[in-house]
Amino acid sequence: MLTRRAALGLALGAVVARPALAYPDRTITLATGFAPGGSTDVTARLLADRLGPALGNGARVVVENRPGAAGIIASEWLTRQQADGHTLMLVEASSHALAPNAVAGGTRYDPIGDATHVAMVGTGPMILVAAPDFGPRTPQEAIARLREGPGDAMPFASSGVASMPHLSAEMFASVLGLGGRIPHVPYRSGGLMVESIARGETKWGVAVLASAAGQVRDGRVRGIAVTGLERFPSFPDIPTLNEGALPGFDLENWFAVIGPRGLPPAITAQLNRAVQEAIASPQLRERLLVAGVAPWTRPNTTSDTEAFFRAELAKFRQVVDRTGVRLEP
Repeated sequence: MLTRRAALGLALGAVVARPALAYPDRTITLATGFAPGGSTDVTARLLADRLGPALGNGARVVVENRPGAAGIIASEWLTRQQADGHTLMLVEASSHALAPNAVAGGTRYDPIGDATHVAMVGTGPMILVAAPDFGPRTPQEAIARLREGPGDAMPFASSGVASMPHLSAEMFASVLGLGGRIPHVPYRSGGLMVESIARGETKWGVAVLASAAGQVRDGRVRGIAVTGLERFPSFPDIPTLNEGALPGFDLENWFAVIGPRGLPPAITAQLNRAVQEAIASPQLRERLLVAGVAPWTRPNTTSDTEAFFRAELAKFRQVVDRTGVRLEP
């Protein structure tokens, strides 16, 4: 017969010996800062489909859209979430490289100190898109039309104030000597912005390629030029601005998975391996390319990811200083 002390000792021993719950032990939320249909949403959903199986343990990953201020609102929200690996965010250059440098007064989150940098996912250029009845068909023709003016007769659309397409369009206008002279029509996401052009509400704009890929492919909008140095593999007929219209013009968006500050190292490492496994999948790589996202191929440890964020912050600081672009959220 056990004494009371012995029974208590056995009970305590059982508590101590109980194994920790395997991660993940419930559904993982992968948040985005944009509405459904845009480039970040498309990328997040493609990744979520492969990330659950890559994590194992019956993991399920769901995408949650928290649109507003080009990802700034969702990025602030993430800093208040528990750092247990069950709340993550797919972020992009808009919220974690551009906004901290270009938004008046900065952001209320530190892209380095307030995040656990899990892994990079991919990159993609912006694309100048136009309504089917927009007269210019080449980058050179579009530039000539804009220079004819008046600029306020041809407002441009983007996925929101302080977004990468917004900065791209402002840089484009600045290089043409039209900085501040072309009105901006912001939408809540790239998907909504491209739909507005397809319906003729606005005649032209700049989108992340992944936001416009489907509509360009279907002919609902026309792709005039992309902003990378080279043509994008799945849209080889769309020229770059760099090819002759604006030599040297080069601006690309990127996507990465982060968590709140203080994510446990073991969980961070597990997530990093799972993201790398997911984007190494031929099926996902093909789907990303079709969607307008080039899967990440460079070194991709958690340290590599943080180093990339630091480098991008420095790069965009120079871009913002050079162009004088300042964004009001």
